[in-house]
Amino acid sequence: SDDGKLSFDEFKAYFADGILSGEELHELFHTIDTHNTDNLDTEELCEYFSQHLGEYENVLSVLEDLNITILKAMDKTKKDYQEASNLEQFVTRFLLKETLNQLQSLQTSLECAMETTEEQTRQERQGPTKPEVLSVQWPGKRSARRLQRNNSLSPNSPHFNTGWIEEDSQWMTQINRLQKLIDRLEKKDLKLEPFEEEVLEENARSHIMIVQRQMSVVEEEVEEFRLALKQYVESASAQGGCLHVSIQKLPNDSRFIVYEFWENSNAWNSHLQMNYSKTFQRSNVDFLETPELITTMLVPGKY
Repeated sequence: SDDGKLSFDEFKAYFADGILSGEELHELFHTIDTHNTDNLDTEELCEYFSQHLGEYENVLSVLEDLNITILKAMDKTKKDYQEASNLEQFVTRFLLKETLNQLQSLQTSLECAMETTEEQTRQERQGPTKPEVLSVQWPGKRSARRLQRNNSLSPNSPHFNTGWIEEDSQWMTQINRLQKLIDRLEKKDLKLEPFEEEVLEENARSHIMIVQRQMSVVEEEVEEFRLALKQYVESASAQGGCLHVSIQKLPNDSRFIVYEFWENSNAWNSHLQMNYSKTFQRSNVDFLETPELITTMLVPGKY
């Protein structure tokens, strides 16, 4: 709430990773709270994590230097690009693209490491742990409602509203199939084993990235959120790597579910760096009751 400290609810909303239980998070909170004020300040957070940085102290230091270096390069590019020759502009574009590719490669490695460590921890705990549902009281806003999962939403469901965006029945069928598959995978009652070895054609599309975004909106901000979402969807749909965007609205709890289909993970990652995507993320700080829940899944392109 920008008061310079974290309450337990704010701490839980940021640090909950779906693995630590509520009791473990509460114990961690009080371990860090050496001043015994039931609030965490910057000094306490820095003191706690600085004791556990290890090799990541060097990593974070290099990232800080990298951030400064990139910002300086961007500033110089902004000043010099327009006056540069065609060849110099080409070289600048190439270097920007190569820098982005390198950063995305690092991001992919980090994401794989995160997924591996989380899965290892879940296996050690003998089964998947459902992420704790968070309810945070933000200043000036009403208490957040808990997110409720709807296993399969169909156009015939009484909770489904398509009044403002038309849905294609074929896509809805695919979405429902994928939703059921995700639910079964989360419950761990399905084991996937290859039926036969697939040989991809040379020019075949390998995997499609499917993204599910769940956003619980403050009731007073629904109309403003609709406008921001409409602009976001129009911009995303215009991107070359975007295959389809589908939206569902649950009117009883002001929750929106957005399904995005991208040609591959690179297209999705590039989309996240676009200005319209960042603008939508910033606006959600005011529109959403709780941080949005994003789920991604890669499926074969021939699915």
